[in-house]
Amino acid sequence: MIGDGRSTIKELVDEVNKDPRRGYGHENVLTMITINELTKTIIASKGYTEGSIIPPGEKLILKDTANLSTGGTAEDVTDIVHPANVSMAERISKIIDLDICGIDIMTSDISQPLSDTGGAVLEVNAGPGFRMHLAPTKGLPRNVAAPVVDKLFPKQGDTGRIPIIAITGTNGKTTTSRLIAHMGKMHGYRVGYTTSDGVYIQNRLLMKGDCTGPTSAEFVLRDPTVNFAVLECARGGLLRSGLAFSHCDVGIVTNVTADHLGLKGINTLEQLAKVKAVIPETVMPSGYAILNADDDLVYDMRKNIVSKLALFSMDEHNPRIKAMQRKGGITSIYENGYVTLCRGEWKMRIMKADKIPLTFGGRATFMIQNILPAIIAADVQGISIEDMKAALETFIPSASQTPGRLNLFQFQNFQILLDFAHNPAGMRALQKFTDNIEATHKVGIIAGIGDRREEDNNEMGKIIAQMCDEVIIRQDKNLRGKTETELINMINAGIKSHDPNKKTTIIPSEKEAIMHAVRSAKKGSLIVLCSDVIPEALDLVTKLKEQELSGEVTFGQ
Repeated sequence: MIGDGRSTIKELVDEVNKDPRRGYGHENVLTMITINELTKTIIASKGYTEGSIIPPGEKLILKDTANLSTGGTAEDVTDIVHPANVSMAERISKIIDLDICGIDIMTSDISQPLSDTGGAVLEVNAGPGFRMHLAPTKGLPRNVAAPVVDKLFPKQGDTGRIPIIAITGTNGKTTTSRLIAHMGKMHGYRVGYTTSDGVYIQNRLLMKGDCTGPTSAEFVLRDPTVNFAVLECARGGLLRSGLAFSHCDVGIVTNVTADHLGLKGINTLEQLAKVKAVIPETVMPSGYAILNADDDLVYDMRKNIVSKLALFSMDEHNPRIKAMQRKGGITSIYENGYVTLCRGEWKMRIMKADKIPLTFGGRATFMIQNILPAIIAADVQGISIEDMKAALETFIPSASQTPGRLNLFQFQNFQILLDFAHNPAGMRALQKFTDNIEATHKVGIIAGIGDRREEDNNEMGKIIAQMCDEVIIRQDKNLRGKTETELINMINAGIKSHDPNKKTTIIPSEKEAIMHAVRSAKKGSLIVLCSDVIPEALDLVTKLKEQELSGEVTFGQ
């Protein structure tokens, strides 16, 4: 209470208790404040009795708790609770295995994460009260009883299973995984997903690194808050440890091209395709295997599936697509500039490709290909076309949403394009994109990769030489069984096979290679940075960009 200089403590309490919302026990939305022995002890410690008059403006504590049951008040703060705190509360309730609970939190600011404010969880109540939410003293009432009733009576046909979307392929699987996860979030799912960048639970990065194996998938599937799982499944994890699930609802194969051949007994494309075919073969009969109709090896995977089949293609006239449409099947195609979903021969145009940020105005055709299986996966999981459109419009190629996938940074005098291209097919796709970027001079930064064949490294050197006017050969952070000299020589041999006179500089350190390119960049030039350790490269480029924006320095010539 706050003194007014006229009324006694008892008179002030009596005035508050005149509020018609106050009653005894739980008979009303608020409880009467009583001056019991505890209260007398507290005010006596300050030198007062219930007959004392408190000076104007002085605050006096009457209770050692703020519970409604002791006369406290409740303020609804639902709209300002930080998402991290919401996520934490959901995880706590599921970890303790309570469908309904009340979590007591102490913090200085509920709109900030508890980790930032130094707040704490005090206790978890298995039988929480509803009245503070149904009729708060201040703020909007919340009908918290409705979800409880809904929990008691699940929707008809609800199996309780988490939908699992599994994605594999040589290129494009990370972007496809992230896009499907984004569509799921737009639909209202609580999404957990794995990528080569890390594990994300409800858009929060909880595990960093290459997380495309079964351990990471288990992390998502065991999380009690997740109700929609999107799992990137790479060759390495499949060969080492298999899968973290026995069946999935949707299995996607983006493509199969030469990558990691010569490792773990996988020496041919046909053998690699057999490994990746595990994903569509684990789709349950009621689910969908979504296959690339433009890739012979991927299309052949249909022969061993037990599920339904859906196809996607960059060519609407692909005979395989036409045949599927005549049968009434689900397909997605790129036609007349549109990303289109088809049921049978009926077309449902989702969006014009050049209006989708991920495609960079339609110039990044390989990104269009990544979108095609994503819209089928969304459709068969009941995500509406409106939610798909909203997701495509808000999925912006950037360091936050698509780290290392066509991250374009505009500096004052030049541009830097950061990409994870790490095999000949990925480099060809990158070349096709950069051919559409106007630049006075193009500089490529590339490294040989230790777990690729010599011919693969040679080919990547040849492609970067075709793509750029000048090449800087750096050293990969992980040599993966080869020496620094061997890898540099492989890339250099590829460069010289295309142009013996191509300007080539060898700078082993990636940081020093980037700094050299930035300092010597010509006005209007493009620096193409192919990196394997995306977080470190992103951090450096971002810091350089911040330095330029702050006026500390201007890079380039």
